[in-house]
Amino acid sequence: MERGINTRCLHLEETEGKTDNYGALSYPIYQTATYAHAGVGKSTGYDYSRLQNPTREQLEKVVASLEGGIDAFALSSGMAAITLLMEIFKPGDHIIAEADLYGGSVRLFDNVSKKNGYEFTYLNCSRDDIEGAIKENTKAVYIETPTNPMMNVSDISKIAEIAKRHGLYLIVDNTFLSPYFQNPLKLGADIVIHSGTKFLGGHNDTLAGFIVTNNEEVQEKLRFIIKTTGAGLAPFDCWLILRGIKTLGIRMEWSQENAIKIANWLKEQPVVKHVYYPGLQEHPGYEIMKKQARGFGAMLTFDVDTEAHALQILESVRMIKFAESLGGVETLITYPTTQTHADVPEEVRLKNGITPCTLRVSVGIEDIEDLLAELTEVFKGLK
Repeated sequence: MERGINTRCLHLEETEGKTDNYGALSYPIYQTATYAHAGVGKSTGYDYSRLQNPTREQLEKVVASLEGGIDAFALSSGMAAITLLMEIFKPGDHIIAEADLYGGSVRLFDNVSKKNGYEFTYLNCSRDDIEGAIKENTKAVYIETPTNPMMNVSDISKIAEIAKRHGLYLIVDNTFLSPYFQNPLKLGADIVIHSGTKFLGGHNDTLAGFIVTNNEEVQEKLRFIIKTTGAGLAPFDCWLILRGIKTLGIRMEWSQENAIKIANWLKEQPVVKHVYYPGLQEHPGYEIMKKQARGFGAMLTFDVDTEAHALQILESVRMIKFAESLGGVETLITYPTTQTHADVPEEVRLKNGITPCTLRVSVGIEDIEDLLAELTEVFKGLK
């Protein structure tokens, strides 16, 4: 019987009953570049920290356990993880990608991957005909669910069936929900991506990225590429993420509870024209989320009536911070037009629903009364 996810955030079964590392409950930071050997062919199991490091290995085992993968790869950022993953493809390969991706992913695909000979077709994977876009050279489907920032929800199991029927990899960016709320590999995906900077770390104090897979061929390719390219996560940053993961469940539950209350509060505000949160029953992805996830997450997006009001909100918040990123204990509000999606062409942004009136919120763990009090004051001051 598989242990609960909160337990797996704290313990690896393989280490139970052991007192390695002098019994330290906090896994040590092995801050070393290289390792000594007793003789030729007598390795300690580690040779050079670009190849592997005990602290990184511990973190990778924890993340693999949380996602139900056979292996995980800890990288220096979420974008480093996606960049590394793209190396399993070759010039001429075609990838079907979600149209409403994080802007950094689109920037990478359009400016680096295309330069390297890859071809992309962007679709709204929650509603468009994915199967109809498959070509002879198609190798993968790449999705976020919910998407960033418009919170579109794709049916992972359904897309996995299509991918398997055509021999494609299904890649799912699971950053918004974290492994606490959603496990794409168990729904048929082959590869999961995380920006570990976000909910896994949870404290806005380090950058990290992860690739998790249950495919042995992908595992073998990535182990070779990561040691070759050298983008593995540094030991201290691995320790910070390990520390953050210990409270993942508590943080996700509290942030989600706050997010649901804020989403419902926003619905009642005259200046708010639309609230995008999959935990609202009217959201088109609500039933799919109930089927494939254990929660709705702490991310929400909303549109106000005018650009002037959007800018005034950003300038008026105080406890809530106007900042990029997401997934930390602090509540952040972001302006996709000039921040996360600034490099996405305007016509694409508008087609996806991202307008100058769109604001994205990463809800933290502050007392809900304080969050609503600040929002009430900010909205009352709108002119």
